[in-house]
Amino acid sequence: MEWEVVIGLETHAQLSTVSKIFSGASTQFGAPANTQACPVDLALPGVLPVMNRGAVERAIRFGLAIGAHIAPRSVFARKNYFYPDLPKGYQISQYEIPVVQGGTLTIQVPANEKTGKDAYEKIVNLTRAHLEEDAGKSLHEDFAGMTGIDLNRAGTPLLEIVTEPEMRSAAEAVAYAKALHTLVVWLGICDGNMQEGSFRCDANVSVRPVGQVEFGTRAEIKNLNSFRFLEEAIQYEVRRQVELIEDGGTVVQETRLYDPDKRETRSMRSKEDAHDYRYFPDPDLMPLVIDHDWVARVREGLSELPEAMQTRLVEQYGLTRYDAAGLTSSKAMAAYYEALVGKAGAAQAKAAANWLMGDVSAQLNRESLDIAASPVSSEQLALILQRIGDGTISNKIAKDIFQAIWDEKATDEAAADRIIEAKGLKQISDTGALEAIIDEVLAANQKSVDEFRAGKEKAFNALIGQAMKATKGRANPQQVNELLKKKLS
Repeated sequence: MEWEVVIGLETHAQLSTVSKIFSGASTQFGAPANTQACPVDLALPGVLPVMNRGAVERAIRFGLAIGAHIAPRSVFARKNYFYPDLPKGYQISQYEIPVVQGGTLTIQVPANEKTGKDAYEKIVNLTRAHLEEDAGKSLHEDFAGMTGIDLNRAGTPLLEIVTEPEMRSAAEAVAYAKALHTLVVWLGICDGNMQEGSFRCDANVSVRPVGQVEFGTRAEIKNLNSFRFLEEAIQYEVRRQVELIEDGGTVVQETRLYDPDKRETRSMRSKEDAHDYRYFPDPDLMPLVIDHDWVARVREGLSELPEAMQTRLVEQYGLTRYDAAGLTSSKAMAAYYEALVGKAGAAQAKAAANWLMGDVSAQLNRESLDIAASPVSSEQLALILQRIGDGTISNKIAKDIFQAIWDEKATDEAAADRIIEAKGLKQISDTGALEAIIDEVLAANQKSVDEFRAGKEKAFNALIGQAMKATKGRANPQQVNELLKKKLS
């Protein structure tokens, strides 16, 4: 039997306010336990919550960015359940009327070599995004036989972003999570730090026979704080559910946790439904009213969004949609690319994209750096591209120059020219000089010449390699290719 995977994601994005959603306590990460919990967070008698305007404004910003409806009137509810890290015995959240309703996010799903599936674009519909407070944290490691409670996170503002169950693979779920992460960081509403818990996903996963309309029973995998863990957890859960059903078992609705060491999910608790939380309007909070003027002011402050910029890059520079998505993976990356093309010229737009998506990104990944911290500035890289374009250096030499600038952390804009001059790296484009070198190569490699003339194309590449070696990589590759073909014809 063929199975179809059904995935919906619930993402908690911690909003970038300096204080909590209903109190003035700090949201700074890493403070000693229970030093950032005020009487409101501790639920002491007589205290009342007060809405954080900055949190609302960030929710509006997100809603506008995804083309959602911003509710002119939304309400807060008490979501009742008791854990030690929620002193009130309930969480303040939004249920019946969330502040953000609907919206879409366009994702780019990469090609899959294993399945042979090409890259494609997909629109994911969002159900809602609502404001709520975070809970504290239970600590088990440092207390023998006991649990410690840290309430620093209690009351931290969250925007919970919920999709429709429209994703059909772990790859789509990861593509969505990455696109959402890019957007919330781009908008400045969340720092996106997954290690610190600022951006974490819950995945609702179920399977059903291909062609069946009804959804299968879902399991919710909680608190996935890396894209790799999200992918691994979904893939494992799909296998678990399919094997369970095919062996005659039944999937039960439950909450599960992912163990990255064992690469498996495990049961945490039975999954609650909405009625289990006994939602009711919070009597301490007035309805949240957002007028047209407030929405208009937020809209005016929005910069160009990733999706709009992707469309512009495709139309303006002829890039692929996939490249454009990569170049807008962060605001810093987009700014670097725009500055690079501005200096190198529009004719180098595709080459600039290739360098950023290739050599530059690879080097950044190796050293765990963000593009904003790149030792090679956009001005320095633009000069490298210009020197490739005017024939001064080859692509191979350009990579060596890029590495040299990176390693020495050069600060001069003309570093490429300085290194070219100091190391004598100018490309040899003089036809007479190249012909003399090629004649020597042909004379020294008669076997390769004979093999080429016998129909072995690989022999030609070997001769090219010898010519480039003789010039220490400085020969113009295109000229070498043309001259060799001429002499061997």
